[in-house]
Amino acid sequence: MRARTIALALACVGLLAACDRPRPDSIDAAVSPTVAAMTADAPIYVCPMDRDIRSHDPGSCRRCGMKLITAVPDPVEYHLELTATPPPRPNQRVHLEFSVFDPWKNNRVTKFTIVHERLFHAFIVSRDLQFFHHYHPTWQDGVFAHDIALPRSGMYRVLADFYPEASTPQLVTKTLFVAGEDTPAPGIVRDYSKKRAENLSIVVTTTPEHPVAGEPTQLRVMVSPADGLETYLGAWAHMLAASDDLVDMLHAHPSIADGTEQVLFNTVFPRARMYRIWIQLQRNGTVNTAHFDIPVRIMPSGPIAQAVPTRVPTRRLS
Repeated sequence: MRARTIALALACVGLLAACDRPRPDSIDAAVSPTVAAMTADAPIYVCPMDRDIRSHDPGSCRRCGMKLITAVPDPVEYHLELTATPPPRPNQRVHLEFSVFDPWKNNRVTKFTIVHERLFHAFIVSRDLQFFHHYHPTWQDGVFAHDIALPRSGMYRVLADFYPEASTPQLVTKTLFVAGEDTPAPGIVRDYSKKRAENLSIVVTTTPEHPVAGEPTQLRVMVSPADGLETYLGAWAHMLAASDDLVDMLHAHPSIADGTEQVLFNTVFPRARMYRIWIQLQRNGTVNTAHFDIPVRIMPSGPIAQAVPTRVPTRRLS
């Protein structure tokens, strides 16, 4: 009985002390200092490439490695000129130059931000989808330059990936023609088969199993063996997707990857076509490249089908 009386007395003392404490003037004042610091005029850091990646602290994007910034300018498309000297012929070295101009006064752009450890990335794909080349032109006298020998005649598509300083990352496509008969368009079919690359094997599956144009698709990449995997150009993997008519080209990096056997990409295929995707990973200093062919179906009819994503990282033939 005496112990219960003492406990009751202590509880009353605690209640009186709580009543004597000053009460906050608002709900915000009752928030912990840590939470208050995050909500009171705290800057939001955003990845300029993957804008869904946001943070209250400065640092780098966990997906693509780019530096987070506090403000992303409105997207505008810069002008890109591609010249080839001499006129391209099969298996003959040609000098390619890329010149970038701003969209306001068409002034030449001379300052760029590094994207995945390089100032400029370029992907070249042949019309028959048999030739794939990922390379990095070098900055020379106000242009990005690269020498290459293209193996066969016909049309090639070039996807350029660069980031003008104080602007937004750019994905711009250009077309090259190599003298001679045009290579026929490919007749590719679904191919998810296991691929053996330089020093590893790659398997790809998709969710949904049958991708739909305009709807999100997850690509699950399984790598074996996974020991020795390394980041390649600032990312655990790179993916380029091209439609069989080379109208659409997409460049993506993993949404989930940590150097283990599983790599996940999230993408949206814009049209109902066959797409060839190239996956690149690095293991023990060797870059591995493998391709897969994915059929994309037409979007089902109905009200839900009209919800098309607002931004698809693709470029089409003009």
